Amino acid sequence: MKWNSALKIFYIRKKISLEEEKINIYFLVIVLGALLIFFVLFLLGKIFSTIEYIYATRTNKPLFIHFYWPLRKLTQDQKQFISKRFSFYRQLNPRKQLFFDHRVSGFLKHKTFEGRSGFVVTPEVELYVAATAVMLTFGMRRYKLPILQKILIYPEIYRSTITKQDHKGEFNPLLKTMVLSWKDFLLGFEHRSDNVNLGIHEFIHVIQINSYKESSISGDIFIDASKEIINKLKKDSYRNYVLHSKFFRNYAFTNEFEFIAVLVEHFIESPQRLKQEFPDLYIKTREMLNYRMIH
Repeated sequence: MKWNSALKIFYIRKKISLEEEKINIYFLVIVLGALLIFFVLFLLGKIFSTIEYIYATRTNKPLFIHFYWPLRKLTQDQKQFISKRFSFYRQLNPRKQLFFDHRVSGFLKHKTFEGRSGFVVTPEVELYVAATAVMLTFGMRRYKLPILQKILIYPEIYRSTITKQDHKGEFNPLLKTMVLSWKDFLLGFEHRSDNVNLGIHEFIHVIQINSYKESSISGDIFIDASKEIINKLKKDSYRNYVLHSKFFRNYAFTNEFEFIAVLVEHFIESPQRLKQEFPDLYIKTREMLNYRMIH
């Protein structure tokens, strides 16, 4: 009797031991499988990065730009609002307009807007600002500009708490904040051929800083093209040629960052004039923004 009980206990313990071994084997298989998947994905990522780097060095553009799932949509009223104010949007084909809509929605989701000095931020105000950012980054794969988190809007020119001077707009990368005078933002789009656009100007400053902070193929292309433009300007003969042309306003020559911002204002508002007067700058700006969809 005692022998049967002992044998029974032995078999039970053996069974439990085998079950534990199976569990351990299953766990090991899962861990090894997960590691293998991670390694394969890592390897594929490295291979893709290498292929894209080679492709970008030869073409000066990313391997691809738009790939979204699921695709966010805007309402018909929002689409009409953008279409009425942005010729860029109207020139896109229906498929790319859907990509534009998706990016506007994504941009709005990741930014906060606040009014100052009694200014009321409406959905239309947010849409106008977001569409400006998306227009400038539409040729880049990454468009959310994480260096920017908050957008403060004053009704008109304001006194900066940092510089203690009157400003129409500014970007503070340390605070990740853009500040805009709404009156001057609207004026930039009302006068479409004076090559002065506050929204475009300030967002180019955001893109400049973001390109240095965030590692991406589009950021690298933006930086490289910017440097080529600035290096041309460092040559006295070329700089004097540009200065004497009176094509760009004096503010453009404050520093290299301001020149790039003013250059893009011309590129967006008067592309054909820029192309005619300075075809080399036009080509480099087009490359810098990867603007191949409408120009």
